[in-house]
Amino acid sequence: MNRSEFVVATAAILFVAFMLGWFANWLVHRLTRVSQADLGELDRMAQMVHDAEEQRDEAIAYVHQREAQLKDRVRTAEEDHRAAVEALQEVQSENAELRDYIDRMDARRT
Repeated sequence: MNRSEFVVATAAILFVAFMLGWFANWLVHRLTRVSQADLGELDRMAQMVHDAEEQRDEAIAYVHQREAQLKDRVRTAEEDHRAAVEALQEVQSENAELRDYIDRMDARRT
């Protein structure tokens, strides 16, 4: 094989390799191409995820608001309880004083 035949054979082999590579590239892109239906499905799923995130954020905000309301009610109930306990202690003290007074008055009469 002389030099020009070698160059032609090499050129033919390189051309065939190029064509095979181009065909393989076209085939891969053809098989992995995303269809419009798939894009529509992806858009729908993205919208569903977005809606779910908004609902989650609203639920979190509601939980925080409700928690604040309940903490306020608990604090109010604790204050009412503390006031009731103090009033009860005052009444018990006053009751004890009245019993002592009554006992002293009964002791004087006898």
